Amino acid sequence: LVLLPVDLLTVELGGSLPAISSLNASYSQASLSLPSPYYPPLPPGERRAFSDVRRTFCLFVTFDLLFITLLWIIELNISKSIWTSLENEVVHYNFKSSFFDIFLLAVFRFLCLQLGYAAFRLRHWWVIAITTLVTSAFLIAKVICSDLFSQNAFGYVLPITSFVVAWLETWFLDFKVLTQEAEDERAYLAAVNAACEPAPLISPRPVSDGQFYSPPESLAGNAITFFLMQLIFLRQGREAMAVVEQILTQEENWKFEKTNEMGDAVYTLEIPFHGKTFILKALLQCAAELVYQEVILQPEKMVQWNRTVSVCQILQRVDDNTMVSYDVSAGAAGGVVSPRDFVNVRRVERRRDCYISAGIATSHSSKPPHSRYVRGENGPGGFVVLKSSSNPSVCTFIWVLNTDLKGRLPRYLIHQSLAATMFEFMSHLRQRINEARMGSLF
Repeated sequence: LVLLPVDLLTVELGGSLPAISSLNASYSQASLSLPSPYYPPLPPGERRAFSDVRRTFCLFVTFDLLFITLLWIIELNISKSIWTSLENEVVHYNFKSSFFDIFLLAVFRFLCLQLGYAAFRLRHWWVIAITTLVTSAFLIAKVICSDLFSQNAFGYVLPITSFVVAWLETWFLDFKVLTQEAEDERAYLAAVNAACEPAPLISPRPVSDGQFYSPPESLAGNAITFFLMQLIFLRQGREAMAVVEQILTQEENWKFEKTNEMGDAVYTLEIPFHGKTFILKALLQCAAELVYQEVILQPEKMVQWNRTVSVCQILQRVDDNTMVSYDVSAGAAGGVVSPRDFVNVRRVERRRDCYISAGIATSHSSKPPHSRYVRGENGPGGFVVLKSSSNPSVCTFIWVLNTDLKGRLPRYLIHQSLAATMFEFMSHLRQRINEARMGSLF
């Protein structure tokens, strides 16, 4: 960013001559302290080839096989001599009375899971879904059709143990292994990106006595940092706007998810590099300008009527169309999803046929992550208010939501929570519109 040409800086900063002259005056000295962009620093150390939580899962799968084998051997010794019992259960196998198939079921789980998650190191749940489904179906059929419960105590212990352990493996993989590894992957990529970027403009450098006592040099460095942050916010806002525009042009690819009694519909769309995006589309019986005023133009007042948001604060206004905001969401799913805070850059554009507010996650020095909240991260999204060409008292409202709530929450719970939150937001918005229209009458 330091090496951007001056004409690009002029375009991004709106032709601010004092900014450009300040940047030019300090460029020669500031650039000496920065590493060359052609030789970026080495990324952080490599990730472990096998995560600790995955290793624990593989050990638990091994324990599953050993434990079922041990129980089966004990059962063989209890009934008769072990060789006689082996002959009865293996050679003369009987589905209704033999425990040998439960042992084979444990071997089946062991081989599939170790092959999938240890050998091939898969990061998907389909392998364990198959093993758990086969295990559950077989054990239910065996309990119903066989007479194991009438033999001895192991008629209860072996089927129940096999069933419970199979579901424990499913829970451990879904809630621990895949979730933890996804968190580690995001942290690693963020560290790599940070390490491969040029050093910050305020990084330490050799300081001479004359330089140490030179206030103008310090002011120039701060000015460079400020204007480059302005450039970052402007670029992020334009990129978010471009993605939202692309989503609007792909309406035929939206996948319907659910609707409510008001006719509001939630759709989803897979966005490259950003994942699953939720899209709410609703028809409102009011002018588009009223929705623009309440939702887009005055986001800091949204907390007065929107119960899904507890804090909305404007941290910085970059230009007439771009701002940086800080938001705190209320808890969702009956308190299962705790409040999250977000720092976003927003770009607002007023067009002839619609109003668009697009945003994406960013960082700001005034709002670092806090232990009180889990810091969420929003992908490209925003609000769109479409005017009606035939009826000015009707408009279409679209909410594009792409968010990562962080934490260790299962994806299905997050998706259910997001759809419910979007419907709740629409109910609050309609109530606010009715109040505003009633207020205008008086």
